Amino acid sequence: MTRLRSRIVDLIKAVGPMPVNEYMALCLFDPRDGYYTTREPFGTAGDFVTAPEISQMFGELVAVWLYQAWAANGRPMPVTVAEIGPGRGTLMKDMLRTLSRLDPALANGASFAMIETSPRLAEVQKQTLAATPFTIGWHETIDTLPRQPLFIVGNELFDAVPIRQFVRAGAGWRERMVGLDHSDNLCFFAGAGSVDPTLLPTDATGAPQGAIVEVAPARAALMATIAERVSTDGGAGLFLDYGHLQPGVGDTLQALRRHDHEDVLANPGEADLTSHVDFAALAAIVRAQGLDAHLSTQGDFLLDMGILERAGRLGADAGQAARDKIADDVERLAGPQAMGELFKVLAILPRGVAAPLSATTSLATAD
Repeated sequence: MTRLRSRIVDLIKAVGPMPVNEYMALCLFDPRDGYYTTREPFGTAGDFVTAPEISQMFGELVAVWLYQAWAANGRPMPVTVAEIGPGRGTLMKDMLRTLSRLDPALANGASFAMIETSPRLAEVQKQTLAATPFTIGWHETIDTLPRQPLFIVGNELFDAVPIRQFVRAGAGWRERMVGLDHSDNLCFFAGAGSVDPTLLPTDATGAPQGAIVEVAPARAALMATIAERVSTDGGAGLFLDYGHLQPGVGDTLQALRRHDHEDVLANPGEADLTSHVDFAALAAIVRAQGLDAHLSTQGDFLLDMGILERAGRLGADAGQAARDKIADDVERLAGPQAMGELFKVLAILPRGVAAPLSATTSLATAD
């Protein structure tokens, strides 16, 4: 029994079952025993590998997208370039290197910011970025960023934001709860009270008994905060995560540990809990703020931005083993059987500002 599981069992005994979003928040962010506050989960030695850890090409293409979005916005200065949920700092490291080659004036004049809630991960990021010549600030929320145009990136950010789940029971819907069985094992069950149907997505109508739908008020609030800042101060945003482009009924809550799936209730605090992101819902929030929202798969985004051309340049003077690895990395990042279809992209821009389409020329000049 993990220490956090013991505390959750005691809490449920004291105050009753908890909804899924509260369980998820405890597992991930509890100050003493939460997953992201007690460990470094990234990389082959951790529980999962993110796109920036697979290849430098990912961070390079993201950086060029930001650079071109900045240019399309009229090259505003002063400006903030930020990453929210920055993992080990690898993505920002690759972006800084690329931006400094693309436009030294931008790299030297911008304010760079890391938005991170975990003190442990912030220290890891500082180690990763220790050699950079640029000044970087750390923030817990975007609220403390300077009030100036903001160009912000989030990779695998929204999947870890806690969600609520509702289950079809009888004629209505009830909130899915985490409680205890007769042996004090954690278990899911339907809560007692009926759910206001206005909380449910429109496609929940007609769902069968036992069906589960997910809503993400915390995710929506975070997206609204980011979109409001971009709408008010100018800028752009790019968010990549696994999820779906259209709403759907189904349980996507999952636990990842040691690069494999396990029971969501098995090891609280020792496994990463995530759910698929409803990108259509996020896009609607962005558009409600008067911004344009562009949706695509990660594969289409990376191909449009020139990942094949970049791979060719990186492999031009490399040995066969290095070229094989580059090809494997491209397939993993953009291939339809890998991250290319599972991961989606949301780009947000001021209304009427053209979205960047290709990085090929820019990257050729950045070598």
